[in-house]
Amino acid sequence: MSYEKVLCVTNTALKLSLSAPCLSNKTDVPLLHINKTNMFSTTKAFSGFSVNDLQQAKEFYHGKLGMEVSENDMGILTLHLGGGAKIIIYPKPNHQPATFTILNFPVADIDQAVDELIAKGITFEQYGEPIKTDKKGILRGNGRGPNIAWFTDPAGNILSVLEEM
Repeated sequence: MSYEKVLCVTNTALKLSLSAPCLSNKTDVPLLHINKTNMFSTTKAFSGFSVNDLQQAKEFYHGKLGMEVSENDMGILTLHLGGGAKIIIYPKPNHQPATFTILNFPVADIDQAVDELIAKGITFEQYGEPIKTDKKGILRGNGRGPNIAWFTDPAGNILSVLEEM
C-alpha cells in the first residue's frame, strides 16, 4: 500500500495528513510532501536489446561467454548476471545493431580476458584516434580511464570487457 504524508499549514495550525488532499480550504498551504513509496525506488529494473537471430545469440552468450541464459515461452532470452540482475534479448526482424556499447563486463585482468575470448573465436574491434586500440584491441587508459576492449555479438551489438580500476 502506498500513501503520501503531507504537512500543511492552515490558517490556524500545522496538520499532518495521510492522504494527499489536505487542502480543505483555500488558505491551506502544503509545506512538505513525503512519499512513503516511489514505484521506481524499489523496482528491479532491467534492460533489453534486440538481435536478428535468437539461436545465435543463445549460443554466443551461453556457449562463448559462459553466461546463464534462459528462454521463456514467448521466445525471449534472459541473461542472468551476477548479483541477480537480468537482461532480456528479444528477436527483431528489422534489427539494427546498437552503435554504442550495450553491455560492459568488468574483469580483473583485461589482457587475460581478451586472450581467453580470442581463444574462443571472438574478434576485438580496432579503433583509431581518439580511442586508439593496440594490436589486441585494447584501449589502454593509462590512468585516464579503464583499460577497455570492444567486441560484438553475432547481431553486431557492441559489448566490452573493461579492467576494474
